Amino acid sequence: MDYQILNNIKGPSDLKKLSLGELEQLAQEIRWKILEVVSKRGGHLAPSLGAVELAIAVHYVFDTPRDRVVWDVGHQAYAHKLVTGRGEKFDTLRTYCGISGFPNPSESPFDVFAVGHAGTSVSAALGIKEGLNFSGKDYQVVAVIGDGAMTVGMAFEALNQAGHLKRPLIVILNDNEMAISKNVGALASYMSRKLTGGGGWQFRQKARTLLRSLPAVGEDIYQFAHRIEGSLKTLIYPVTLFEALGFEYIGPIDGHKLPALIEALKNARTMGRATLVHAITRKGKGYLFAERDPTKYHGVGPFDVTTGQSTSKSDVPTYTEVFSNTLVKLAQKNPKILAITAAMPDGTGLDKFREVFPERFYDVGIAEQHAVTFAAGLAREGMRPVAAIYSTFLQRAYDQIVHDVCLQNLPVVFALDRAGLVGEDGPTHHGAFDLSYLRHIPNMVVMSPKDENELQHMIATALTLNQPAAIRYPRGKGVGVSLDANPKPLEVGKAQIIYEGDRLCVLAVGHIFNEAKLAVERLRAEGQSVALVNARFVKPLDEKTILEFAQKTRNVLTVEENASLGGFGSAVAELLLQKGLSGLNFKILGLPDQFVQHGSQRELRELVGLDAQGIYREARKMLPEAKVKSDDASKIKAHDKH
Repeated sequence: MDYQILNNIKGPSDLKKLSLGELEQLAQEIRWKILEVVSKRGGHLAPSLGAVELAIAVHYVFDTPRDRVVWDVGHQAYAHKLVTGRGEKFDTLRTYCGISGFPNPSESPFDVFAVGHAGTSVSAALGIKEGLNFSGKDYQVVAVIGDGAMTVGMAFEALNQAGHLKRPLIVILNDNEMAISKNVGALASYMSRKLTGGGGWQFRQKARTLLRSLPAVGEDIYQFAHRIEGSLKTLIYPVTLFEALGFEYIGPIDGHKLPALIEALKNARTMGRATLVHAITRKGKGYLFAERDPTKYHGVGPFDVTTGQSTSKSDVPTYTEVFSNTLVKLAQKNPKILAITAAMPDGTGLDKFREVFPERFYDVGIAEQHAVTFAAGLAREGMRPVAAIYSTFLQRAYDQIVHDVCLQNLPVVFALDRAGLVGEDGPTHHGAFDLSYLRHIPNMVVMSPKDENELQHMIATALTLNQPAAIRYPRGKGVGVSLDANPKPLEVGKAQIIYEGDRLCVLAVGHIFNEAKLAVERLRAEGQSVALVNARFVKPLDEKTILEFAQKTRNVLTVEENASLGGFGSAVAELLLQKGLSGLNFKILGLPDQFVQHGSQRELRELVGLDAQGIYREARKMLPEAKVKSDDASKIKAHDKH
């Protein structure tokens, strides 16, 4: 496509020079650009297609970056990036050293706040507004939040405080549920403009003042009129809740009609009080496949624009698929098994469980805290709840894990998908900390499979325990091993010895074991007597096996795709120290003490030294007396299945 207008947009100031017709043409060009790039790179397609006009209108009306705009989650911010000076770099979206898939303050001054988890925008925007107020800067602050993110508790906490403080904060509700039909929406939009637009709103304010000033009866007449106005509006749109929280309500507005959007935002800018603009949008707008199935096209890998079909083909199942199939299989035998997700049935694989056992499936919305305590309540009454939540999102429910599950020793199973480096979504989504934040909690069992077949057995194991258990597994395809027909429980706390050796012991846990195996096999091919142990359990550790190999080899290397601080390696180090083993050559190989940027999983593992070559290099250093071969610096091929 010839991007005649988009190629000339270097920043929001260029938007303000365009006519309405040119802005609408720009919206079409942006949609095609997003399609062109995401079809090659992958990314969050449907949300960004649905928010194109919103991004244009916000930057057209407000003086950004002086006026601050905070995007919730950031799934919908691709158009925002394209109109804020990143058009020339947009082809590098989500690639290593390219632009991020989420707003990132280090990338642009227009990205006011780093986001990635839902429901944070209103809190951040209110804090920014208060900070500006203390600095004497009367700038506008806007939070753009989706209807899904409105299920997050802190969003309502922030709305409540904003209404209490009576600050002129603007919240744009990007509602893509399409619960309001076009004709109702059009009428509501017209009614809203009459009631809240410029002169109409001023008239209402003057009328309120006049009625209240009438002697004796003024307040009663005002309250009666206010109730009538509220009743009429409630027939047309859901205003009561937001006004109860202290917000002026504008909407619903058709979020794809630039004239209505621009007018509504201009009105909101002049309100002088907390204002919520309700915009109705269509997820996937402009791309038929995404409009028909916005869930499928929410986050996608590379695909063919013409057919909508993925260009990534593989017969190897993902860890998510194996988890899904295994849970359904086990639930057919055990009617007490229930499944819980926090607004991600497809992402976690629980959509299949929902189809087979709809009465035993719960989607609680984006409410991880509630999900965990809800699971605790189910477990209290003898059920076997499985809470499938991405590693990075379970961080939000840490207090509930400690006090509502582990303190009471309730048998809740946590299925932690997307553990370790997730790739292109970057630091907000890497599951880098779960081993560290779970293993120190009393009563918790923590395990991680080396492959998809072992995942099956760990699910079966967790569901037999009378205590909390967590299983962490990565994003993406499995190793390609055959799957046992009947998953069986493992011996809790028992590691698997893969290779014996007496000069170095490599202890690996989780899917990164497969990279460690390649490294160890290279060392063994060079004549090195290197042991390899698949730890399986981070808590409880297989103390007997670890101590035996540590005493025998005197050289121990631990490998994990988790933060080096407080994870599996730290647990092994604590064990060795407690047992009085000294004089060992010991090293922890894990994620560095920094947030890892975005890029492919393979690139990032190479970056942090967790590919086969990096593990080989660190292991080789622990055998200093061995003769170094001339090809030691060369890379070995990473595991093809990752």
